[in-house]
Amino acid sequence: MITEAVLYTATWPLTGGTHRKFIRYSINLWSRAGRCSKDWADHEERSRNAIRAAAADLRQTRTAVVLGSGMLRDVPIEELARDFDTVVLVDLVHLASVRLWLTARGYRNVRLIERDLSGYDDLAAGREPEPLSFLRSVPYLDFVVSANLLSQIGRGVKRRHEAEAGRMPEDTVERLIAAHLTELSGLACRRCLVTDVAYAVIDRNGRTHDEADLLHGVSPPPAKAAWTWPVAPLGEESRDYRIEHKVIAAWA
Repeated sequence: MITEAVLYTATWPLTGGTHRKFIRYSINLWSRAGRCSKDWADHEERSRNAIRAAAADLRQTRTAVVLGSGMLRDVPIEELARDFDTVVLVDLVHLASVRLWLTARGYRNVRLIERDLSGYDDLAAGREPEPLSFLRSVPYLDFVVSANLLSQIGRGVKRRHEAEAGRMPEDTVERLIAAHLTELSGLACRRCLVTDVAYAVIDRNGRTHDEADLLHGVSPPPAKAAWTWPVAPLGEESRDYRIEHKVIAAWA
């Protein structure tokens, strides 16, 4: 708890006012990642490998953008910073620990952008959501990664939509998930999508008690790799149940 409090205090002044409410969520995820590091290791390595594979044969490596860069555990930042002239990391919150680690590694070609990637505000204002339109102004863009972000957009939008009942269209969650996929696929550069698409709650005997589609019926592109991510192993949320997510990776 003390470590989390210190990290929260250090991150607060580095975060824009509209995004400070998300610091607690980022720190909770950071804490869980530390507790579950052994269980998450395979997922994180598979995510990094998918991004490596997607970028392997690029003819030009000028600018790479990582959407949902988070704690960088699932992003091969060393290779990206080595191979690309510029790497742009985009997320709602960049924890002070991540900033400090990047500084310590001397990655002078890495830039941080704090941004809401959901498109919710566009839809709330009656506009067609274009959550990735800012990428059009990124010069020499050769590679874009959506890194374990899409289902998080869905979760955040669903919570906000329910809290503002009646204000937004009924299909808000589906539209914003679809907008992310549509805009990503429309980019004139190499794109890589890594996302969890479904979850299951499983008991000690291997019996599934609950399942859900994390993309709310929106179809992702055909997967080139797929695996299981033990998001909450036994003992994390319950002594009797574990939560597993199905993850896919696709690139083109």
